[in-house]
Amino acid sequence: MRTYGDLFRVPQFAPLFASSAAQTMGTTVSGLALGTLVYAATGSPLLSALSMFGSSFAQVIGATALMSAADRLPPRAALTVLAAALGLGTAVLAIPGLPVWALFVVLLGLGLVTSLGGGVRQGLLSELLPERAYVLGRSVLNASVGVTQICGFALGGLLLAALSPRGTLLAAAALALAAALISWVGLGPRPPRASGRPSISATWRVNVRLWSSAPRRYVFLALWVPNGLIVGCEALFVPYAPGHAALLFALAAAGMLAGDVVVGRFVPARWRERLAAPLRLLLAVPYLVFFLHPAPVLAAVAVTVASAGYAAGLMLQERLVALTPPDVRGQALGLNSSAMMTMQGAGAALAGALAQHTSPAVAMSVMAAASVIVTLCLAPGLRSDPARQELASEPVSC
Repeated sequence: MRTYGDLFRVPQFAPLFASSAAQTMGTTVSGLALGTLVYAATGSPLLSALSMFGSSFAQVIGATALMSAADRLPPRAALTVLAAALGLGTAVLAIPGLPVWALFVVLLGLGLVTSLGGGVRQGLLSELLPERAYVLGRSVLNASVGVTQICGFALGGLLLAALSPRGTLLAAAALALAAALISWVGLGPRPPRASGRPSISATWRVNVRLWSSAPRRYVFLALWVPNGLIVGCEALFVPYAPGHAALLFALAAAGMLAGDVVVGRFVPARWRERLAAPLRLLLAVPYLVFFLHPAPVLAAVAVTVASAGYAAGLMLQERLVALTPPDVRGQALGLNSSAMMTMQGAGAALAGALAQHTSPAVAMSVMAAASVIVTLCLAPGLRSDPARQELASEPVSC
């Protein structure tokens, strides 16, 4: 399996792709609407950043309490119900007069829904595709995220100009409901990957076992921390350049798209490992220019180039799959996705707090410097591990 065309000939991959794209576009549109709505109401960079990324905090609850369900629920039913819940929750955010505190309560609930949905979706992907095709499959899904985010930010900007933030939220809710319909109609019935009932204790047992492996632990940290710090930079686009925020978000998505397509489709496997470390640094280094308060054109270039570094996540996820037994890959990938989103929320909160006391530009450069330092500290633990195939066959008790 060498091309994107080969992927779309795999049964059920196309509807999985389409439902993921519709849900991502809805999330993108709603995030831009919420950031605009909260910043206009409060004038706070911190609250604006949290409204866009704060739901990520709830994902730590999903990762520690709910994630065993990712391998123990029928994928089609789970993805349908979760997307429908996301659509209904987004519609609630559009209620006129909803207090800011209530808005954040709803966002936390949506974060729980998103955390479990990510585990189910990524586990299903690892089941549909052979292991050697996982990077190609992840790259096309990541590329779809880039395309749909670009379209989502463009659509969100148009809707904000033509309607209002609340009208834009209703459009985002419709997209999530469309994702639910695609999942139900397009995906076939498939049994859970693991037996047993989902429970908090089962989630904890597998999480502890996953975390106990040092190679997996380094991979998890490399996926979570540098990425979260850079998302903190992105969370300040609205206060840094209110009139150009949608463009900066779209360019960030375009850079991510370009990196994922090039690495996932055109870079040979033997080169991917060599490119992983430079790409992890590329994610952060261009943001250091924000210390100089760059003009919009230079800021746009820096954001686009830096976002290509997100492609390093493809190699890290490939390594994580190789290190994880098949019957708990849904939980491992869901734990990764939820913890990554949680760190993104933490990065947004930290960046927003720094911006409150300094400026958005200074806060962005500080977050970028921290990301570089973390990446360099983790590098020794991410060197090729000749024992990883042996570790991959290690049983994980449930």
